Amino acid sequence: MANPEQETRHCPHCGRELSPWEQVLLNVDRALMCKGCWYRIILDAFDLPRQDPLPGSPQADSKENADSA
Repeated sequence: MANPEQETRHCPHCGRELSPWEQVLLNVDRALMCKGCWYRIILDAFDLPRQDPLPGSPQADSKENADSA
């Protein structure tokens, strides 16, 4: 699988480099329209690497309890 960080730096259709602000918008909104070719860039949530839950969150607490059992 390709690195999602690399994929969000350029338009996959025309190759135009995305501005830092466009990269932020794409990472937050998961979708962006390229200003160069009007290609709709949509990031799939399943392409992202899995992140561990934050300490203190209910998911982290349940994981810690399962590990200690």
